[in-house]
Amino acid sequence: MASHRRPKQPNRARVTVLTATAAAAVALSAHSASAAPAQPNKDEVKAKVDALYEEAEQATEKFNGAKERQEKLETEIGRIQDQVARGQEELNRLRATLGSMASAQYRGGSLDQSVALFLSGDPDTYLDKASTLQQLTGRQLDAVQKIQAKQRSLSQQRQEAAGKLADLDATRKELGAKKKASQDKLAEAQALLNTLTAQQRAQLKDEESRASRADGDRADLGSAKPSGRAGAALAAAKTKLGSAYVSGATGPSAFDCSGLTQWAYKQAGVSITRTTWTQANDGTRIGRSALQPGDLVFFYSDLHHVGLYAGNGTVLHASNPRGGVKYESIDNMPFQFGVRI
Repeated sequence: MASHRRPKQPNRARVTVLTATAAAAVALSAHSASAAPAQPNKDEVKAKVDALYEEAEQATEKFNGAKERQEKLETEIGRIQDQVARGQEELNRLRATLGSMASAQYRGGSLDQSVALFLSGDPDTYLDKASTLQQLTGRQLDAVQKIQAKQRSLSQQRQEAAGKLADLDATRKELGAKKKASQDKLAEAQALLNTLTAQQRAQLKDEESRASRADGDRADLGSAKPSGRAGAALAAAKTKLGSAYVSGATGPSAFDCSGLTQWAYKQAGVSITRTTWTQANDGTRIGRSALQPGDLVFFYSDLHHVGLYAGNGTVLHASNPRGGVKYESIDNMPFQFGVRI
């Protein structure tokens, strides 16, 4: 006779534990998959690299400004030191003249006591006494007063030189810091580019080359033709298409953005300043609708990038280490204003 006992039910607690464990394993697996960062694609890397290039360029322009200040300070210090050297020679001659007077008096047996005191001990302290000056003869008084004036002038010049030297030391430190900041950003950008395959890097270069050629063709179709010194500057810049972008470079084979514009205008016989921030004040500011080929065009709210307007909505500029000197649409960057030199 068959048994009618109910089959043994599985242990509910054990089933619950197994189910929970399985669910946890699935969840953990899903979490691990989602937590693993996906390899950024070519366009994402390009966007990050471009942002780093902008940061590097900001530091580069500050480096350029510090370098310009350093050169100016070195020139000023040299000028002051030359003045001090010439002043010291004049002071020595004045003292020699007064000494000759004293020698003549001594030989004549009538050396003025005040002159004797001046020529020995501490003359600077001695000459501060007004009563002493009252005892001098006319020629002696004139000589002593000239010496006093020259001493005061030399003291002021030496103080000015000391101040300039302190400024120079601070500027050199700033120069080193800005250079390092730029180099660090460029190294970070290169490390990101190195995460791409050789094929992806080649694709990026090809895309940018084709875009530059297309923008160059569009510029040539513009109705306004370059003329005058602005036209000459643009023509000079065109000869540097494809040149390398190097931070701090001013040509003739490599440039940064303001280095290219400065070099181009120099070829047109016009001297403009070194940094984007100073070039922004080198001429008359104009709006986009008034732009003509060869005008300077400034980008970003802090004005850390500049190029030459090439016509028909395009700019010719030293773009970045990846693109070098190339044509680009003016719409690819946040335009601020133009400057007519």
